[in-house]
Amino acid sequence: MLIFAVDNEPTMLRDAEQAIRKAEPEAELMCFELAADAMDAIRTKGLSPDIVFSAIEMPGINGLEFAVALRAVSPGTRIIFVTAFSQYALDAFQVRAQGYVIKPLTPERVRAELEALPSAPQKCRLRVQCFGYFEVFWKGEPLIFARRQTKELFAYLVNLKGASCTTEEVISALWGDTGDLKNAKHRVRNFISDLRETLKGIGMEDVLIRRGQNIAIRPELLDCDYYRMLDSDTEAIKAYCGEYMTNYSWAEPMAGALHFRDSVRIETHEILLDRTIHQSGGGCGHSKTSMKGIGTL
Repeated sequence: MLIFAVDNEPTMLRDAEQAIRKAEPEAELMCFELAADAMDAIRTKGLSPDIVFSAIEMPGINGLEFAVALRAVSPGTRIIFVTAFSQYALDAFQVRAQGYVIKPLTPERVRAELEALPSAPQKCRLRVQCFGYFEVFWKGEPLIFARRQTKELFAYLVNLKGASCTTEEVISALWGDTGDLKNAKHRVRNFISDLRETLKGIGMEDVLIRRGQNIAIRPELLDCDYYRMLDSDTEAIKAYCGEYMTNYSWAEPMAGALHFRDSVRIETHEILLDRTIHQSGGGCGHSKTSMKGIGTL
């Protein structure tokens, strides 16, 4: 969950940050003193916060204007106003805010507001195939990438399972020593921009996370055979045939790890099966004896 906190008063913003972190320790939180800065992060970085806690009286864009602008660029974001003034309640209702809290914001009030929110509509998930060739599908159709390197970048991020990496790490892992690091970084930035636009074209820009020089993906937005296998999903385990992202050489270490994991699983299953047969009286052994007896008649 991505949460924004917006308040031009540093003390109130700090209180809001502490309250939200205590109430939702697993959430990703970004704080802004100006609504304009929050809007800039949404527009330029492709962010789409799940929830925004915002003050109303702020310089420049006030909270009500911010809510209207936010609705236009991120319609799924839910906004909760945090203010010292109760007279704004009707205005908050008119801009379709999902909550209204009187300052100061406390962990208890944050929890109460979050629990009162209606469930967010379930998003479709990208289907990602890692077993065999790497492929990406959207609503049953292959997702088209403008560049093969963009697709490879996405594959690498999927392989990391949500862990972040820098542009230098991407360059080293995917293409090795290029001899011109500055030009290579420029190319990777272009691939990242291309990936963002590709995902934005299907309304899935939230999959990509960009923080300064770091980039990652949100695994929970993907329906991935590799992830489901790691979660011991029976169908995913059956689908695994010993091949993993075979179109990319850098994926070979993970392919080997998965092969070893699957071999251990099979061996453990056979040991448990033998143990079960033995504990049940060795039924198979009795059958063999009976057959031998029949053969001598």
